[in-house]
Amino acid sequence: MDNRILGLHHITAIADNAKRNLDFYTQVLGVRLVKKTVNFDDPGTYHFYFGNENGTPGTILTFFPWEGIGKGNNGSGMATHIGYSVPKGSLEFWKNRLQSFNVNIEEGEIFGEKMISFKDPDGLQLQFIEPAGEDSRKVWTTDDIKDENALKGFHNVTLTLKKADPTIKVLTDVLGYNLKKQEGERYRFATDAIDTANLVDIIENDTIPAGRNAAGTNHHIAFRVKDDSVLMEYREKALSAGLSITPKINRDYFYSLYFREPGGVLFEIATDNPGFTIDEPLNELGTNLKLPAQYEGMREKIEGVLPNLS
Repeated sequence: MDNRILGLHHITAIADNAKRNLDFYTQVLGVRLVKKTVNFDDPGTYHFYFGNENGTPGTILTFFPWEGIGKGNNGSGMATHIGYSVPKGSLEFWKNRLQSFNVNIEEGEIFGEKMISFKDPDGLQLQFIEPAGEDSRKVWTTDDIKDENALKGFHNVTLTLKKADPTIKVLTDVLGYNLKKQEGERYRFATDAIDTANLVDIIENDTIPAGRNAAGTNHHIAFRVKDDSVLMEYREKALSAGLSITPKINRDYFYSLYFREPGGVLFEIATDNPGFTIDEPLNELGTNLKLPAQYEGMREKIEGVLPNLS
């Protein structure tokens, strides 16, 4: 049994408007709404999961769209940039498509990989990257976005930190990542357990002000493990490293542990099991409002306060 960290499981961010968020990710970026549920701690707020057809770990970007929360500030102590893998040769398509929706883009590269960077409607920083290696993950397609251009899933996530070393120690000693490259203030760490969604970049810069969580910022990043047996092994590793970590939490579609790493970023470790088809079939994913069991008796009230998505 593989008891290693299997790259990224999901990333969770904050939005200011549920309908705008839903429309941008499904209609402009063409990812699938895999699950429409509510925030476990705030059932009057949606929790959207966007990904590929199956909601494969490593493709899942989730949002808490808190209506009217206002704009946050990206800064140190945060996961500041989300990198998506796109098919080779597709950047021109994405450049034209995003500009047609009045999205400003910048071209560049990271560690020799070509990319475009832009912000979603809330200011969340996204990067579409043509990876050097092969990415054979199955994509979700739409009428406008076919196989040759569709998003594959995550390539990397970038943490911006005042000091890198304490976080690096967690990545290497607890989570099993290894330093692969460094250019100036940017470090790249990878896990060899998987060859996609397996990269964590760190930008170390002590002059960048601390970030503030609200719309347009990332709430946490989740690392992937096979099942809850492996999950609990990592709980022991984290405790042994002196980290304060939660008990196992059932999130309906996976089991989770949470801890804040020394640089300030909220880390989660999440399982592959049981997956998104536990409460609706594959062909219906994202079409029904699914509620955590403790809120099912309040369905009518919850549906009455959730924002209109039509």
